[in-house]
Amino acid sequence: MFREKIKVLDCTIRDGGLINNHDFDHRFVRSVYKALSEAGVDYMEIGYKNSKKLFPSKDFGVWKFCDDDDIKKVIDGIESQTKISVMVDVGRVDVDDVKLRKDSPVAMIRVASYVKDIDKAIYLVNRFDEKGYETTVNIMAISRALDNELNEALHQLEEESKAQVIYIVDSFGALYQESTEFLIKKAKSILKTKEVGIHAHNNQQLAFSNTIEAIIHNANYVDGTVYGLGRAAGNCPLELLIGFLKNPKFDIRPILDLISKEFVPLREKMEWGYIIPYAITGMLDEHPKAAMELRGGPKKENYREFYESLAATDLD
Repeated sequence: MFREKIKVLDCTIRDGGLINNHDFDHRFVRSVYKALSEAGVDYMEIGYKNSKKLFPSKDFGVWKFCDDDDIKKVIDGIESQTKISVMVDVGRVDVDDVKLRKDSPVAMIRVASYVKDIDKAIYLVNRFDEKGYETTVNIMAISRALDNELNEALHQLEEESKAQVIYIVDSFGALYQESTEFLIKKAKSILKTKEVGIHAHNNQQLAFSNTIEAIIHNANYVDGTVYGLGRAAGNCPLELLIGFLKNPKFDIRPILDLISKEFVPLREKMEWGYIIPYAITGMLDEHPKAAMELRGGPKKENYREFYESLAATDLD
């Protein structure tokens, strides 16, 4: 598949930070940025821009807040065309803390929002647009969005927001190809002046195939992470995505080196990827937090009991 308009965003450090409280050291993040730059990846999402008034900095790594000085420490001196992105959550960012684009190493700000908070997301992206940033709205937990509410949200985004891209986010790894096709076609039919993107989680081993499905139906912004690193089941593996896209601007070799040197050892210290409790939460369209709690306890391999406990809750 080759389509020049397709842009690849790597969110390894941002999504992977949900496993370790965003506590990657500068050396590791710099190695990721260097490899992504050499590979020709379009964007690197380096973390969240959270307000320190809401989250004590002593409890988190620096990528929970993404101060410009920390970003400069990992990118300075590396020749790169890869743009830096940060994510903000509705209600967790202080807009006044964000500098103008011309004074910051950040190029893009992505606003993560549930359908119910779209009004607040539109306010934020329009403020960040005024500051000179590229902007997106990422609609989270889309597998649980009611059809009428999603329709209304998409129309609002088209008519009222200055976001360049609207992302479909499969937060729970619950989508299949048919539902991905339905959602991308719906978004494309309403969002006439914006690009559509997809961010997929890998609970049911479908993040890569659902991303391909979205590309087939003309989603032009796609997320991936190195070696699939990300919260719980992780994400669409970046290396598979680059292999699929067949765009000569991408070079997979720096990513393969990065996996060998950094991510295979990291796998011995952190858990992510296809594991049965995460698959169960995906099947039942549930947030993976219950599975993450299970994996941290003494019954982490008691799959049947976990399934039955969630299935019973689902029937309530």
